[in-house]
Amino acid sequence: MSWFTKAMSSTLGKKLLMALTGLFLVIFLVVHLSGNLQLLLNDEGRAFNVYAKFMTTNPLIKTTSFILYAAFIVHIIWAIILTVNNKKARPVGYAKTSASTNSTWSSRNMGILGTIIFIFLVIHLKNFWYVMHWGPIDMVKYEGQEYRDLYATVDMAFSQLWYVVLYVVAMLGLMFHLYHGFSSAFQTLGLNHVKYNPVIKFVGVAFAIIVPAMFAAIPVIIYFKNF
Repeated sequence: MSWFTKAMSSTLGKKLLMALTGLFLVIFLVVHLSGNLQLLLNDEGRAFNVYAKFMTTNPLIKTTSFILYAAFIVHIIWAIILTVNNKKARPVGYAKTSASTNSTWSSRNMGILGTIIFIFLVIHLKNFWYVMHWGPIDMVKYEGQEYRDLYATVDMAFSQLWYVVLYVVAMLGLMFHLYHGFSSAFQTLGLNHVKYNPVIKFVGVAFAIIVPAMFAAIPVIIYFKNF
């Protein structure tokens, strides 16, 4: 397995792993968004609570969640390593070359954007994921079956202006992160082609705008509903 270790320890190997984990996390965002949109249904949280129970009890979903956690950790660690390596490789910027003419703002600030998202994730997981698994949550009954009322927890969190603002700022960070990362992942995997690049770029930009915007809209709508 020495060849695999060498490949993954190389810069190209790290970028390849970043691309694969990044695309996997893109799939997660779509699934997570589909569940979160149920928060907006006028059913007092029933659909969301049923969805939350399914996602935390289904064996296949639970197994996939461990892969997701691993992908998050690998993506974050490799991002830090690549950022540090890039800084070491070019400790002093070029005197006569404007960075803005050779790269986008998001590509030059992926480290900052990633840090914003990471800080948000820590707070978000503590407020929801930890509470969902180990926190005191009231129970509700639908057709004789008990469900954790996670909807009430989310509704309470999104009634706080500071958390809504944090959520929106994090989604802006995610938007710029995806703007660069989506097309970059295809390029790293060698899936770019002159014929298909415009389509990949269009899909990437659309995804980077629509998905974070929809995520951000949810707490804003709930906040003003409770205002």
